[in-house]
Amino acid sequence: MVRLVGENVENGIYQVREAIKMAEEQELDLVEISPTANPPVCKIIDYKKFIYDRKKKQKEIKAKTQKVVVKEIRLGPHTDDHDFNFKLRHAEKFLKEGAKVKVDVFFKGRTIVYKDDGKIMLLRFAQELEEFGKVEKMPLLEGKRMIMILTPKK
Repeated sequence: MVRLVGENVENGIYQVREAIKMAEEQELDLVEISPTANPPVCKIIDYKKFIYDRKKKQKEIKAKTQKVVVKEIRLGPHTDDHDFNFKLRHAEKFLKEGAKVKVDVFFKGRTIVYKDDGKIMLLRFAQELEEFGKVEKMPLLEGKRMIMILTPKK
C-alpha cells in the first residue's frame, strides 16, 4: 500500500502494483517521496526531469553564494607611520571590494617583549578603518603573531 499524490492522479491510497500500472499508462515513473511515512508517499513524475531540475536548482544556489576572500596584511611592532598608512590604504581598498582583512603583527626574535605595542597598533588600525569595516576578531596572540580580523560593513 502506498499513498499516491501528484498531478493527473486522484490522490489516495493504492496497491503498489496498481500505482505502477497508473504510472506506466502515463509513460512516467513512480517515485517514492517519503519512505518513512505510513503508508509511504509516492508521486508519478518524469524522474529524469526531476533529477535535472534538482541539479539545476543546486547549481543556482551554489552560484548565488558569495566566496569569502581573506586578504592578509603584515605589520611589525615598530612599523613607522608612512608604512602604516600605506598598508592602511591597502586594507581600505580590500574592505571596499568586500574582502575580509586579516591584519597581523609579527614579532621577530626578542621583539616579543613589545606585545603591548603590537596590540596598540592593531587597535589603531581598526579605529582608522571603522567607517569601512568592523572588527570580527579582536587582537589575539598566537605564537609569535598577534592577529585581528576585519570584515567589511554592508
